[in-house]
Amino acid sequence: MISELEKYKTADTSKVKHWFKAAPVDRFPEDGGACIKYGDLQIAIFNFTRRNEWYACQNLCPHKMQMILSRGMIGSFEGEPKVACPFHKKTFSLKSGKNLNGDTCDIATYPIKIEDGHVFVGFEE
Repeated sequence: MISELEKYKTADTSKVKHWFKAAPVDRFPEDGGACIKYGDLQIAIFNFTRRNEWYACQNLCPHKMQMILSRGMIGSFEGEPKVACPFHKKTFSLKSGKNLNGDTCDIATYPIKIEDGHVFVGFEE
């Protein structure tokens, strides 16, 4: 049986087979995040307006195993966009998913694009 955490795999932009139309851009708060469902996955999408960028990652915190990252605070660390888990403040890169606190638990990230006023998330399957 596959664990909840094992369901999430970082998607390589060059291998995306499906662009999922998540929602209109105005459904996502400025400089914040919201959660969408894709199959049995919960994906956090961030509208990082201060950087004029969008990011997507798993919503599942790898430490507390709760769906909470979309509610985390976003910011930057040495130029790297990041999200901090609201439970324990561990921070993750929104580009690579790397745990910026040095722990081994990284998160999955997904490519994102904006077209015709909608947010699309890329998946390999």
